[in-house]
Amino acid sequence: MSGKIELMAVGKPGDIEKKSFEIIDSEVPEPRKFEGLHWKIVRRMVHTTADFELIDLVRFHTQAVGQGLKALRNGCTIVTDTEMARCGIPMRRMTPLGCEVRCLMNDPEVIAAARENGTTRAQAALDVIADSMKPAIHVIGNAPTALIRMIKLIEDGSLDMPALVVGMPVGFVNAAESKAMLMEYGRIPYISIEGRKGGSALAACVVNALAEEVLEEKGLSCDF
Repeated sequence: MSGKIELMAVGKPGDIEKKSFEIIDSEVPEPRKFEGLHWKIVRRMVHTTADFELIDLVRFHTQAVGQGLKALRNGCTIVTDTEMARCGIPMRRMTPLGCEVRCLMNDPEVIAAARENGTTRAQAALDVIADSMKPAIHVIGNAPTALIRMIKLIEDGSLDMPALVVGMPVGFVNAAESKAMLMEYGRIPYISIEGRKGGSALAACVVNALAEEVLEEKGLSCDF
């Protein structure tokens, strides 16, 4: 190696996250586009992806943060469209709040319905949810088909209105369009992103940011 690389000094693992947030804050000085908890959510999204462009792409429904916090305070059920998103919302955060995180992608009923109807599992899962569950928070980070199906089911009254939808499917086929549908529909409290960007990790981190706020309110500690 021709030059000397200087590494930042870090201590405990938690210090790395703290230092990362300090760097993000320093690179996005006040006044910022977002403030308060909205900024904490966006900052965590930047932290998860190292993508500062997200600051210009994130969109919040006016009721999204308040309804999401209320649901978490009440020990809600959260349903994700991928196992990756489910694993990205660790139970060390959810258990103290009495919350449950579920993914139905490997549910036998969902697999059978998807095969029979020629749909994606993510889409079939929404039909199962409409018949048997009332999740307060939907986390969709991968499947545009799930987001499109969810909007349709809510529109025709087959699915209860959720407290919050974290709608961030990623990709090139209907990802941007499905998120535009969510934002244009207007009735569903959402946190979303314009365009093609998104993903399971990004969607999960939004729930983590909200959960961290509720844990702090309740005076509960968690090793983040």
